[in-house]
Amino acid sequence: MRLFIAIKIEGIPTILSLLEDLRLIGADVKLVEPENVHVTLAFLGEVEDSRVEAIRRAMDGVKFNRFNVTLRGMGAFPSLSRPRVVWVGIEKGFNQMKEIRDQLVQNLKKVGVRPENDNEFLPHVTLGRVKGPRNLPKLSEFITKNADIIVGEMEVREITLFKSTLTPRGPIYEQLHSARSSA
Repeated sequence: MRLFIAIKIEGIPTILSLLEDLRLIGADVKLVEPENVHVTLAFLGEVEDSRVEAIRRAMDGVKFNRFNVTLRGMGAFPSLSRPRVVWVGIEKGFNQMKEIRDQLVQNLKKVGVRPENDNEFLPHVTLGRVKGPRNLPKLSEFITKNADIIVGEMEVREITLFKSTLTPRGPIYEQLHSARSSA
């Protein structure tokens, strides 16, 4: 199974507006489905079914209080001149996400699961992946125009383990487990 642990992003209407605006630009971007919008805490990659229970225990061992996250600004990885991923940034809540991720990585390693890129953590919300050069100047202009946009705020109460099944139409995410905040 292809697995990752994330914070679901829900209840922020501006995300839906940005996705629609990106679609209207006509750039060759594969947009994230609105129900799949999230912040990845740990990408686990291909994992044997037998390891899922250990991953659940590792998640349940993460201690955190609920907190607010503010999404602000747009950008592109690796750069605006060569965009591959279009994202929205995290302003408020960054430190809490980092603390959750640090605990998560530590707990996962204890049960023999090593997340990919376990040293890097740049929390962001992926809106889409650039697939080709069509309308890149328009895309770059749109990202620049929204570089400081306040996208919205939400409360984080849980982290979720997702199974990702890749299909030609895009990934299908299935929730396998959630670990809730202690307060």
